[in-house]
Amino acid sequence: MLNSWVVMPTCLPTVLRRCHACASGRFRADGRFRVNANHKLLDAWLLVLCAGCGDTAKITILERVHVRSVRPELLDRMHGNDPGLAAELLQDPVVRRRSRIALDWEGAWRLDTGGSDHLDREVIDVAVRFAARIPVRPVRLIAEGCGLSRAEVERLAAEGTVVSAVRLSGKVSGDFTFTLKR
Repeated sequence: MLNSWVVMPTCLPTVLRRCHACASGRFRADGRFRVNANHKLLDAWLLVLCAGCGDTAKITILERVHVRSVRPELLDRMHGNDPGLAAELLQDPVVRRRSRIALDWEGAWRLDTGGSDHLDREVIDVAVRFAARIPVRPVRLIAEGCGLSRAEVERLAAEGTVVSAVRLSGKVSGDFTFTLKR
């Protein structure tokens, strides 16, 4: 029987970017937007707060865009400070590249295994699904979901007891499956 695990975000990730005021490298996003209109052109930013000094920085979302080219529901979500929209935009590679930011997901996600009834079985088949593009090592997910240490999972993978089509030593942010034989 195939078990389904889900890696889910619990909050917005930390934004990694250098602060101009205190040289800290970490910012907190809380889902607030600023939208500015200059005649028929719009600018929109996601506001982030420095973890060191509390100074506000802006991540550019829209820049000099004609007001008619912006979908009304997107504009409504920005005016409503929708944290779901902030999460979507932070994961957008175009926004990250343009603003020169990276994301730190440490402590901002959890693994939902659907219970611990699978731990006593001889063979466990698991499909891991990501609700957001969160880079995590598969060894860490397997260890957390099965109640093992990461060293134990690495030893089982070396023995061939843990089998997966993805490389278990690197980070993944997409869905994968694995089999654990005890």
